Amino acid sequence: MHALLVEDDDRMAQALGTALAQRGHTVRRVARAQDALRHVREAEFVLLDLGLPDLDGIELLRRLRTVCDAPLIVVTARCEERDIVLGLRAGADDYVVKPFRMAELMARIDTVRRRTDMPSARSGGGLPEAGPREPVRAGDVEVDLAGRTVTVAGGEVRLTRREFDVLAHLAARPDEVHAREEILDRIWGDAFLAASRSLDVHVAGIRAKTGRSELVRTVRGFGYQLGCPTPREERDGGP
Repeated sequence: MHALLVEDDDRMAQALGTALAQRGHTVRRVARAQDALRHVREAEFVLLDLGLPDLDGIELLRRLRTVCDAPLIVVTARCEERDIVLGLRAGADDYVVKPFRMAELMARIDTVRRRTDMPSARSGGGLPEAGPREPVRAGDVEVDLAGRTVTVAGGEVRLTRREFDVLAHLAARPDEVHAREEILDRIWGDAFLAASRSLDVHVAGIRAKTGRSELVRTVRGFGYQLGCPTPREERDGGP
């Protein structure tokens, strides 16, 4: 695997580069956002620090996601909940706070690689297992599992790769309630990720971007199910 390491701290970059090389990976290290954008297309994996000298890391993450769909983990000292949520919503596959245990980070890299290699996680990806091949409708929302598109009232809504994967998993079996652990295992490849907020953040992103808060129904204490949202105008009795 060829990794792009975006890190402006020389000591941290050396430690990460050595750990990756020991596991057989090749590494290109850059210290500036401009260089990250120049080299990201060649990367099979990205480790991204948010504290860069020339551009805010969240903004860089958004720009990287417009040109690259490679697995990406944020590795940063920013530990505020707001930063974690912004990072995940901007397209990070995982978020690791410094200081960290190197063995844990390497394990997270392996996990992210496995789950992004799954057919449903690839950008041109296949369908969820045993899923319907016709678009799934929920109210005025249509989820095209084959085309990986979502429309609301006829207009396309752009979701991140991970947001679409979650929605597609629910839409493939819309009559079932899906346990958190099941979704985490299928989409993230790690049922024990339940301690993190990754799933909840992506569900919130689906609701916000579609404007249909009822599209993903929460089953308290268990998981989620595809809902049947009603446009706000109808709920409020019309304009």
